[in-house]
Amino acid sequence: QVQLVESGGGLVQAGESLRLSCAATSGNIFVINAMGWYRQAPGKQRELVANITSGGSTNYSNSVKGRFTISRDNAKNTVYLQMNNLKPEDTAVYYCNADGVLSGRYWDKNLEVWGQGTLVTVSS
Repeated sequence: QVQLVESGGGLVQAGESLRLSCAATSGNIFVINAMGWYRQAPGKQRELVANITSGGSTNYSNSVKGRFTISRDNAKNTVYLQMNNLKPEDTAVYYCNADGVLSGRYWDKNLEVWGQGTLVTVSS
C-alpha cells in the first residue's frame, strides 16, 4: 500500500506564510501521475487547492492564485505547498492527494490515496 505523510500545518496570523509537505511512501513501486492539495473548512465541502502533474503542469483554484505555489520533487515522491499572504478564509484541514500506478512483481493497479490531513488556522 501507499502512505502519504503530511507536515507543516499550524496557527499563523493573517499575512504570514506556511509551507506544507507531503511525502508518499510505499513498500512497492508507486509511479505518481499527479499530486495535489485539497482543503475542507468546517461546514464546507472538500475543494481542490492546487495540483501538479509529473511533468510539472500546475492547476490552482482562483482563491489561491498568486498566493500559493505548488511544487514537487519526483525523486522523493514529495509535494509541497508554499502558502503566502494567508487569510482567515484559508483556515481548513488540508489534505494531500496522489494518484498513480502501484506495481508488484506480477501486477499493476491504479491507485488514488489521501493523507490524514493537517490543520491550518489563520487568525485575523
